[in-house]
Parts: sequence; C-alpha cells; structure tokens
Amino acid sequence: MPKLSAEAPLIHPDCEITESRFGAYVEIGRGSRIGYSSLGDYSYCDRYADIANAEIGKFANIASFSRIGATDHPMHRASLHHFLYRSADYWADAEHDPAFFAHRRSRIARIGHDTWIGHGAMVMPEVRIGDGAVVAAGAVATRDVAPYTVVAGVPARPMRDRFPADIAERLMALAWWDWDHDRLRTALEDFRSLEIAAFLEKYGG
Repeated sequence: MPKLSAEAPLIHPDCEITESRFGAYVEIGRGSRIGYSSLGDYSYCDRYADIANAEIGKFANIASFSRIGATDHPMHRASLHHFLYRSADYWADAEHDPAFFAHRRSRIARIGHDTWIGHGAMVMPEVRIGDGAVVAAGAVATRDVAPYTVVAGVPARPMRDRFPADIAERLMALAWWDWDHDRLRTALEDFRSLEIAAFLEKYGG
C-alpha cells in the first residue's frame, strides 16, 4: 500500500472528487464521493463515504458508507423531484436552477478535529460536530454535537461524554492537532501509553 504524503492526498480507485481541497496526509477510500468540501490534515474517509458541502477539520476519522452533508430536496415546493432544479436533463429548452444549487452548497456541515463518524452514520447539512466528538455507527446527526460527546441513534442523542468537561476543555486548549509532523512523531509513544491526565500534565494542557 502506498504511504501517505504531505504533498498530495492518497485517493483510492473509483472516487469522484468535485471542487474539493485536501490537507497533508489525507486519504480518500475506494469509491468515495467528495464534493465541494475540504478535509484538514491527517483526516481520512474509508470506502464509499459520501461527503458534500462540508468543512472537515484535522484528524477526522470517517468510516465507510458514512454520509456527511446529505443533499436535500425542495420540500416547500409542489414537487420534490429533480426536474425542478436539474431541468436541462429533461428538456432541451430548459436550464438548471442555479439558485437551488447555490442554496444547497451554502448549507455547510462542519466536522471538528479528532472526530469519529461511525460506519453508515449521517451528518445532515448545517450540523456542527464538535472537536473530539463521536457519531456512532448508523446514527443520524440532525443537531449540533458538543465537543467530546458520544451520540447515537436516529435521531442522534447524547449517550455519554468521551472525557469529563475539564479534560475536554484542557484538550481543546492544548490543540495538539495543530502540532507539526515532527512534534507528533516525538510524542507518539506518549499518545500510545499515557493516560489522558498524565498526557495533559506532560504537555501543558
């Protein structure tokens, strides 16, 4: 398997990428579709993820078959169907509806740093997932998720805190996700072995 690189994302076969930006050490799993989105340094998605109109932070872990920024339909109109806004696909003398597509792209889903979006989970447009939060497999996040909170279910509801509030605040203040690549390598063994309180004590969080 090719190694990850700071210079270019590792994009596996059969992906569809449209007007998207990727940071260093990003990996896009086979068959994924990424549109009008950005993924920060070290973030990845596994196979067949579908991400649209999203801003994703650093170190995000996005599992296979998840969907972020699911596109919507015009529920306030007489019909929900594509023919309203993809009109040129149906009639030679009609045009697509640019206002609808502009509105859709403005509804940004935001995923924080060091997050985990579980297998088959969905994050709806305009929802914000806080730093360190977890959206469990199969969950549908229809509302904002607080930092370091684990949510599950349909619709997703808080199940527990990943860490106590004081630890979460210290981690966000430390913002280790902004460390450079060499500093991360130096601290690797501590990430692996230290309990969270000891890690924060050592690194000043």
